[in-house]
Amino acid sequence: MSTAYDDIKTQLQGSMVALVTPMHPDGKVDYKRLADLIDWQIEQGTHCLVAVGTTGESATLSVPEHSEVIRFFVKHVDGRIPVIAGTGANSTDEAIKLTQEAYDAGADCALLVAPYYNKPPQEGLYQHYKTIAKAVDIPQMLYNVPGRTVVDIAQETVERLADIDNIVAIKDATGSVGRGEQLIKAVSDRLVVLSGDDGTALDLMKVGAKGNISVTANVAPKAMSETFAAALRGDFTAAKAAHDVIEHLHRDLFIESSPIPAKYALHKMGMIDKGIRLPLVWLAESHHATIDKALVKANLI
Repeated sequence: MSTAYDDIKTQLQGSMVALVTPMHPDGKVDYKRLADLIDWQIEQGTHCLVAVGTTGESATLSVPEHSEVIRFFVKHVDGRIPVIAGTGANSTDEAIKLTQEAYDAGADCALLVAPYYNKPPQEGLYQHYKTIAKAVDIPQMLYNVPGRTVVDIAQETVERLADIDNIVAIKDATGSVGRGEQLIKAVSDRLVVLSGDDGTALDLMKVGAKGNISVTANVAPKAMSETFAAALRGDFTAAKAAHDVIEHLHRDLFIESSPIPAKYALHKMGMIDKGIRLPLVWLAESHHATIDKALVKANLI
């Protein structure tokens, strides 16, 4: 049965970047560099942009800043590719506020990370997502990343949530291909299943995922878009060839907590200033050589 949300489901595929939020050295958002990054990503073939996800330092942007960055994304992208707005929070009321502002800004979809720190039970997770879905009529994507949130959305909970019309997708950042495959078998008729783990994303696409929301695509958007465009065509030989050039980045860009290494890499590439917000700090000098070598190996500098 078709729904009003079928169109967005067909657009949530391929290489999607969880874009960093460029900042000046004093920590203020650098909108000029953000515009440049958005244009570069689109030129390089990225299929969707994620504004203010984990990699965009959502945890340290104020609520007004968070909403302003989303508005800037939507206005600057101007319909060229879909914009997914990170609007999750561990307070349901705050998540509703952020999601409503993303809807008002014209975002195509809201990405809602599982509530972190307060460790809700599965019924609490279900009621959290159901309440947000009922409150704001925007396509919504679940985001399961237990390594960050210390809470795990069980498959049974995802299956229950898949019956809600405007919950259209899930970003599975568990890193488990076997678990992802079981999820795809259970809900792919209702939800778009996307990887949120660069290292296992291509393997998850082999068993039915539709794309990847990526950190690596911040620095290597062309190779990532070529990889996942080929995978969508079912040409995994071409996908692997494109992927092999940058596969090491999936490891090296997590040498410290994301987005620390990605921001250093983009600064090294001359694309952003040296700005990041506490409690995150600039990449330790002892890791600079690792990232520098990784960028050279990937033909990025």
